[in-house]
Amino acid sequence: MGVVKTRERGITMPKIMIIEDEPAVRDELSLLLENEGYLTQPVTDFTDIPEQAARYAPDLILLDIGLPGRDGLAVCSHIRRNTSVPIIFVTSRDSAMDELRALSLGGDDYITKPYNILVLLARIKVILRRCGGMTEPDILEAKGLRVNLTKGTVSAGTQTAELTRNELQILAHLMSHAGEIVARADLIEVLWDNQIYIDDNTLSVNMTRLRSKLDALGMPDCIKTRRGMGYQL
Repeated sequence: MGVVKTRERGITMPKIMIIEDEPAVRDELSLLLENEGYLTQPVTDFTDIPEQAARYAPDLILLDIGLPGRDGLAVCSHIRRNTSVPIIFVTSRDSAMDELRALSLGGDDYITKPYNILVLLARIKVILRRCGGMTEPDILEAKGLRVNLTKGTVSAGTQTAELTRNELQILAHLMSHAGEIVARADLIEVLWDNQIYIDDNTLSVNMTRLRSKLDALGMPDCIKTRRGMGYQL
Protein backbone atom coordinates (compact mmCIF):
# COMPACT_ATOMS: atom_id res chain seq x y z
CA MET A 1 0.00 0.00 0.00
CA GLY A 2 1.33 3.42 -0.92
CA VAL A 3 1.13 6.69 0.88
CA VAL A 4 -2.26 8.12 1.75
CA LYS A 5 -2.52 11.91 1.81
CA THR A 6 -5.50 13.20 3.74
CA ARG A 7 -7.08 16.44 4.82
CA GLU A 8 -10.04 16.85 7.11
CA ARG A 9 -12.08 18.44 4.31
CA GLY A 10 -10.84 16.23 1.46
CA ILE A 11 -7.96 15.89 -0.96
CA THR A 12 -6.95 18.64 -3.36
CA MET A 13 -5.08 17.53 -6.48
CA PRO A 14 -4.20 20.48 -8.72
CA LYS A 15 -5.11 20.13 -12.39
CA ILE A 16 -2.53 21.21 -14.94
CA MET A 17 -3.30 21.69 -18.61
CA ILE A 18 -0.36 21.04 -20.98
CA ILE A 19 -0.54 22.93 -24.26
CA GLU A 20 2.46 21.63 -26.20
CA ASP A 21 2.44 20.38 -29.81
CA GLU A 22 5.64 18.27 -29.61
CA PRO A 23 4.43 14.80 -28.52
CA ALA A 24 7.70 13.79 -26.81
CA VAL A 25 7.81 16.97 -24.72
CA ARG A 26 4.08 16.75 -23.97
CA ASP A 27 4.37 13.14 -22.80
CA GLU A 28 7.45 13.94 -20.72
CA LEU A 29 5.70 16.82 -18.97
CA SER A 30 2.57 14.77 -18.35
CA LEU A 31 4.52 11.86 -16.84
CA LEU A 32 6.66 14.18 -14.75
CA LEU A 33 3.67 16.02 -13.31
CA GLU A 34 1.61 12.89 -12.67
CA ASN A 35 4.56 11.39 -10.77
CA GLU A 36 4.46 14.53 -8.60
CA GLY A 37 0.79 13.96 -7.80
CA TYR A 38 -0.83 16.41 -10.23
CA LEU A 39 -3.74 15.70 -12.55
CA THR A 40 -2.87 16.52 -16.15
CA GLN A 41 -4.82 17.36 -19.28
CA PRO A 42 -2.51 17.24 -22.33
CA VAL A 43 -3.97 19.06 -25.34
CA THR A 44 -3.74 17.23 -28.69
CA ASP A 45 -6.36 19.22 -30.63
CA PHE A 46 -5.18 22.81 -31.13
CA THR A 47 -8.24 24.21 -32.88
CA ASP A 48 -10.23 25.32 -29.81
CA ILE A 49 -7.75 25.64 -26.95
CA PRO A 50 -9.53 28.45 -25.02
CA GLU A 51 -12.77 26.44 -25.11
CA GLN A 52 -10.95 23.35 -23.84
CA ALA A 53 -9.42 25.40 -21.05
CA ALA A 54 -12.88 26.64 -20.07
CA ARG A 55 -14.25 23.08 -19.97
CA TYR A 56 -11.35 21.56 -18.04
CA ALA A 57 -11.01 24.50 -15.62
CA PRO A 58 -7.34 23.80 -14.76
CA ASP A 59 -5.53 25.23 -11.75
CA LEU A 60 -2.55 26.06 -13.98
CA ILE A 61 -1.64 25.99 -17.68
CA LEU A 62 1.73 25.18 -19.23
CA LEU A 63 1.76 26.89 -22.62
CA ASP A 64 4.15 26.71 -25.57
CA ILE A 65 4.38 29.64 -27.98
CA GLY A 66 5.08 27.76 -31.22
CA LEU A 67 1.73 26.05 -31.73
CA PRO A 68 0.00 25.06 -34.99
CA GLY A 69 -2.54 27.67 -36.08
CA ARG A 70 -2.94 30.32 -33.39
CA ASP A 71 0.33 30.76 -31.45
CA GLY A 72 0.64 30.59 -27.67
CA LEU A 73 0.68 34.37 -27.27
CA ALA A 74 -2.71 34.68 -28.93
CA VAL A 75 -4.02 31.72 -26.95
CA CYS A 76 -2.91 33.36 -23.70
CA SER A 77 -4.59 36.62 -24.63
CA HIS A 78 -7.85 34.81 -25.44
CA ILE A 79 -7.81 32.77 -22.22
CA ARG A 80 -7.16 35.92 -20.20
CA ARG A 81 -10.45 37.42 -21.38
CA ASN A 82 -12.38 34.88 -19.34
CA THR A 83 -10.18 33.59 -16.53
CA SER A 84 -7.24 34.44 -14.28
CA VAL A 85 -5.88 30.87 -14.27
CA PRO A 86 -2.08 31.05 -13.89
CA ILE A 87 -0.15 30.45 -17.11
CA ILE A 88 3.50 29.44 -17.36
CA PHE A 89 5.04 29.72 -20.81
CA VAL A 90 7.38 26.79 -21.53
CA THR A 91 9.02 27.52 -24.86
CA SER A 92 12.23 27.32 -26.88
CA ARG A 93 11.90 31.01 -27.81
CA ASP A 94 14.40 32.75 -25.58
CA SER A 95 14.37 36.37 -26.75
CA ALA A 96 13.68 39.13 -24.24
CA MET A 97 10.98 40.52 -26.55
CA ASP A 98 9.08 37.20 -26.57
CA GLU A 99 9.27 37.00 -22.80
CA LEU A 100 8.10 40.59 -22.42
CA ARG A 101 5.14 40.02 -24.75
CA ALA A 102 4.21 36.77 -22.97
CA LEU A 103 4.18 38.42 -19.56
CA SER A 104 2.40 41.55 -20.79
CA LEU A 105 -0.38 39.41 -22.28
CA GLY A 106 -1.04 37.76 -18.91
CA GLY A 107 1.59 35.05 -18.50
CA ASP A 108 2.65 34.45 -14.89
CA ASP A 109 6.08 33.00 -15.67
CA TYR A 110 8.35 32.24 -18.63
CA ILE A 111 10.64 29.20 -18.80
CA THR A 112 12.85 28.39 -21.78
CA LYS A 113 13.67 24.96 -23.15
CA PRO A 114 15.63 22.92 -22.41
CA TYR A 115 14.29 23.48 -18.91
CA ASN A 116 15.67 22.20 -15.63
CA ILE A 117 13.07 19.78 -14.24
CA LEU A 118 13.59 20.80 -10.61
CA VAL A 119 13.33 24.49 -11.48
CA LEU A 120 10.14 23.89 -13.48
CA LEU A 121 8.55 21.94 -10.61
CA ALA A 122 9.57 24.63 -8.13
CA ARG A 123 8.07 27.40 -10.29
CA ILE A 124 4.82 25.43 -10.64
CA LYS A 125 4.64 24.89 -6.89
CA VAL A 126 5.28 28.55 -6.10
CA ILE A 127 2.62 29.81 -8.51
CA LEU A 128 0.01 27.30 -7.37
CA ARG A 129 0.58 28.28 -3.77
CA ARG A 130 0.44 31.97 -4.61
CA CYS A 131 -2.79 31.54 -6.54
CA GLY A 132 -4.40 29.19 -4.06
CA GLY A 133 -4.48 26.25 -6.46
CA MET A 134 -2.58 23.85 -4.22
CA THR A 135 -3.13 22.73 -0.68
CA GLU A 136 -0.48 20.61 0.95
CA PRO A 137 -1.80 17.54 2.80
CA ASP A 138 -1.86 17.83 6.58
CA ILE A 139 -1.53 14.09 7.13
CA LEU A 140 0.65 11.41 5.52
CA GLU A 141 -0.03 7.74 6.18
CA ALA A 142 2.10 4.79 5.03
CA LYS A 143 3.55 1.55 6.38
CA GLY A 144 1.71 1.88 9.69
CA LEU A 145 2.96 5.42 10.30
CA ARG A 146 0.93 8.62 10.47
CA VAL A 147 2.70 11.97 10.14
CA ASN A 148 1.02 15.24 11.00
CA LEU A 149 2.86 17.86 8.96
CA THR A 150 1.25 20.76 10.82
CA LYS A 151 2.11 19.52 14.30
CA GLY A 152 5.43 17.91 13.31
CA THR A 153 4.61 14.55 14.87
CA VAL A 154 4.70 10.89 13.88
CA SER A 155 2.35 8.27 15.31
CA ALA A 156 2.16 4.49 15.28
CA GLY A 157 -0.91 3.04 16.94
CA THR A 158 -1.59 5.07 20.09
CA GLN A 159 1.97 6.34 20.50
CA THR A 160 3.23 9.68 19.18
CA ALA A 161 6.67 11.30 18.94
CA GLU A 162 7.70 14.84 18.07
CA LEU A 163 10.04 15.35 15.12
CA THR A 164 12.59 18.02 14.41
CA ARG A 165 12.24 19.96 11.17
CA ASN A 166 14.92 17.85 9.48
CA GLU A 167 13.42 14.57 10.69
CA LEU A 168 9.98 15.65 9.51
CA GLN A 169 11.20 16.52 6.02
CA ILE A 170 13.13 13.26 5.71
CA LEU A 171 10.27 11.05 6.89
CA ALA A 172 7.66 12.92 4.82
CA HIS A 173 9.72 12.41 1.66
CA LEU A 174 10.24 8.71 2.38
CA MET A 175 6.52 8.27 3.06
CA SER A 176 5.62 10.08 -0.15
CA HIS A 177 7.76 7.47 -1.95
CA ALA A 178 6.81 4.48 0.22
CA GLY A 179 8.19 1.23 -1.18
CA GLU A 180 10.66 3.05 -3.42
CA ILE A 181 14.40 3.40 -2.89
CA VAL A 182 15.25 7.04 -2.19
CA ALA A 183 18.87 8.05 -2.78
CA ARG A 184 20.74 9.96 -0.09
CA ALA A 185 21.38 12.72 -2.62
CA ASP A 186 17.62 13.07 -3.15
CA LEU A 187 17.01 13.56 0.57
CA ILE A 188 19.77 16.16 0.78
CA GLU A 189 18.25 17.95 -2.21
CA VAL A 190 14.79 17.95 -0.61
CA LEU A 191 16.18 19.56 2.52
CA TRP A 192 18.14 22.11 0.50
CA ASP A 193 14.95 22.97 -1.40
CA ASN A 194 13.36 23.75 1.95
CA GLN A 195 16.29 26.04 2.82
CA ILE A 196 17.70 23.69 5.43
CA TYR A 197 21.49 23.45 5.44
CA ILE A 198 22.51 19.80 5.39
CA ASP A 199 25.41 17.70 4.18
CA ASP A 200 26.00 13.94 4.01
CA ASN A 201 27.17 13.64 7.63
CA THR A 202 24.24 15.70 8.91
CA LEU A 203 21.85 13.43 7.01
CA SER A 204 23.36 10.37 8.74
CA VAL A 205 22.91 11.95 12.17
CA ASN A 206 19.31 12.90 11.46
CA MET A 207 18.54 9.46 10.07
CA THR A 208 19.94 7.80 13.22
CA ARG A 209 17.79 10.02 15.46
CA LEU A 210 14.70 9.44 13.32
CA ARG A 211 15.17 5.67 13.42
CA SER A 212 15.56 5.82 17.20
CA LYS A 213 12.21 7.62 17.52
CA LEU A 214 10.50 5.12 15.24
CA ASP A 215 12.00 2.28 17.25
CA ALA A 216 10.53 3.80 20.42
CA LEU A 217 7.12 3.77 18.71
CA GLY A 218 7.43 0.04 18.12
CA MET A 219 8.43 0.40 14.46
CA PRO A 220 12.01 -0.96 14.35
CA ASP A 221 13.65 -1.35 10.96
CA CYS A 222 10.87 0.72 9.38
CA ILE A 223 13.48 2.58 7.32
CA LYS A 224 15.76 0.11 5.58
CA THR A 225 19.21 0.94 4.24
CA ARG A 226 19.70 -0.34 0.69
CA ARG A 227 23.46 -0.46 0.48
CA GLY A 228 24.87 1.59 -2.38
CA MET A 229 21.41 2.87 -3.32
CA GLY A 230 19.76 4.74 -0.43
CA TYR A 231 16.82 4.24 1.93
CA GLN A 232 13.48 2.52 1.65
CA LEU A 233 10.37 2.82 3.82
